[in-house]
Amino acid sequence: MKYSRCSMGTMDRTPGCRDREKNMTRREAAMANFKKGYNCSQSIVLAFADLLPADEKMLMKMASSFGGGMGRLREVCGSVSGMFMVAGLLYGYDGPETGQVKAEHYAGIQELAHRFEEKHGTIICREMLGLSVHHDVPTPEARTEAYYKKRPCAEIIGDAAEILEQYIEERGTK
Repeated sequence: MKYSRCSMGTMDRTPGCRDREKNMTRREAAMANFKKGYNCSQSIVLAFADLLPADEKMLMKMASSFGGGMGRLREVCGSVSGMFMVAGLLYGYDGPETGQVKAEHYAGIQELAHRFEEKHGTIICREMLGLSVHHDVPTPEARTEAYYKKRPCAEIIGDAAEILEQYIEERGTK
């Protein structure tokens, strides 16, 4: 599905709004965000920013800690964390819930994780990248052509965007 990231008539200069004229799919936008240098989590959140009740700068800060499997710890994939953040902002609860509301939300999060696992076998960053290291150095690698050739991250991010888009289409937005 093609989409417009920003409200019509705005001259917003935030990063996500620059792609509005390109009429990209969310998959394409998420992959392009990653190739611009956003981390995996930010790439997903930014691709869905037009649906979210927060400004893009705040969303990018919120997602900034989750790249590289949570700060390059190589744990849960940042694109999965990004899907969960978007789902939380769209469908989450905002009180001290302990019952059905929380259970229903967690069921949706588990559904997203299951769909991702069906495609990639895991939601763990290091497992998808074939890394043996559990906690990587905090300094990210330079984003070069060689980096993009050896890492499947852009495609993984694109898959996460498609999974999340389908999930949203099934449930609608509040």
